[in-house]
Amino acid sequence: MASAHSPDDRQELVLSAYQSLLETSTSMLNLAQAGDWAALVEQESDYLVQVERIRRMDAQQGLDEPRAARKAALLEQILEQDMEIRRHLVARRDELGELIGSSRRQQALNRAYGPQQGARPIDASHRFGNKEP
Repeated sequence: MASAHSPDDRQELVLSAYQSLLETSTSMLNLAQAGDWAALVEQESDYLVQVERIRRMDAQQGLDEPRAARKAALLEQILEQDMEIRRHLVARRDELGELIGSSRRQQALNRAYGPQQGARPIDASHRFGNKEP
């Protein structure tokens, strides 16, 4: 039986970290699809911590060929989900941009044509004569 610090155990720890990252990525994709932006942003910070941890693990531990192939498959899934998350984020950014533009146009219209405080209609009938039908 291998010790806790054997190369096989360390390699399995690296793969487990990538599997955990995939699970976090899947959760983030579900949040993006549901439009739960606050939870997505919160989970993204955990994701970044995991990525940094994996980066350090990768630098310290190489993988044999079968494990490297498994890592590549996990990375492919993670990257595909990342692209899908980004697609949702871009759509949301565009939606927010449209809302902001609409709000700005509405404010400009309100300033230009909205009711003026203290303004009263001017009686100009004496200038045009009183024409009764």
